[in-house]
Amino acid sequence: MNPYVLMTLLSSLGLGTTLTFASSHWLLAWMGLEINTLAIIPLMAQHHHPRAVEAATKYFLTQATAAAMILFASMTNAWITGGWDMSDMSNPIASTMIIAALALKIGLAPMHFWMPEVLQGLDLLTGLILSTWQKLAPLALIIQTAQAIDPLLLTALGLLSTLIGGWGGLNQTQLRKILAYSSIAHMGWMIIVLQYAPHLTLLALLTYIFMTSAAFLTLKISSATKVNTLAIIWSKNPVLTATTALVLLSLGGLPPLTGFMPKWLILQELTKQSLPLAATVMALAALLSLYFYLRLCYAMTLTLSPNTLSSATPWRLRTTQASLPLALTTTLALGLLPVTPAIVMLVT
Repeated sequence: MNPYVLMTLLSSLGLGTTLTFASSHWLLAWMGLEINTLAIIPLMAQHHHPRAVEAATKYFLTQATAAAMILFASMTNAWITGGWDMSDMSNPIASTMIIAALALKIGLAPMHFWMPEVLQGLDLLTGLILSTWQKLAPLALIIQTAQAIDPLLLTALGLLSTLIGGWGGLNQTQLRKILAYSSIAHMGWMIIVLQYAPHLTLLALLTYIFMTSAAFLTLKISSATKVNTLAIIWSKNPVLTATTALVLLSLGGLPPLTGFMPKWLILQELTKQSLPLAATVMALAALLSLYFYLRLCYAMTLTLSPNTLSSATPWRLRTTQASLPLALTTTLALGLLPVTPAIVMLVT
């Protein structure tokens, strides 16, 4: 892609998200979401592959549906209340439509069906943008309107997302689909605690971005898109294989890695709010996710590729790709648990 075009599209992504962050007016927030959607569509279809074009089409139709629902709900709210202010969501029908539309935007269950299919058709860097940056603006709107939404609805969305995110990834062989279901499960963890402790939602989002970025950048460097491809990564880069296994365990939420921190704090908060059943279901759903992360670790570190290589084992091949972002995100995804109190104070 032409670098000027790429710079324009990435600037538009930043502009759309910033506009949504800075707005307290529904029309401006809607405009920011639309700029975001229109900027990422060319990035999705840049390879002119049928799967990429199909993914871009599915994404456009899904996001257009969600944007139309947001516009309709905000107009309904403005008609009843006389204003477009986000803080004045007194109409229950409008607020329910808003949360349904925003759930469709970020891929919360049961509006998650588009997410694995779209992510499967994209290259890894565009998939990284879709899994991280594209979640920011809708989540900011959900956080701003959370107090007007029925707590039972948010709890149901969170529980369903963690269960489906864990269940859906069990029998997958495509790494991008596994990361899509991982995204759905992590969104569930963020949503369920939103009404009680919004700072924990922000903390879970930050740690999710670090861990997912490390996973996607690792797959990009090793050119892996299927589970069986992971079996030959150790021969190319043994150090990267070891750190990737740890990143996957961090995504699963095992101590003493960073991914344990948000899950631990969220379960603690749910217990404080007298929701032991919800906390138990969330913890059991985390075990489902952990199972398919362990499958990936097993394929990467404990198995050999069934293919017989006709040449010498390619030890430590030099890569021409930038490895600084990978090193930074891997470090953050593995080592932040000891500074949990400082991070909690920072986001509170």
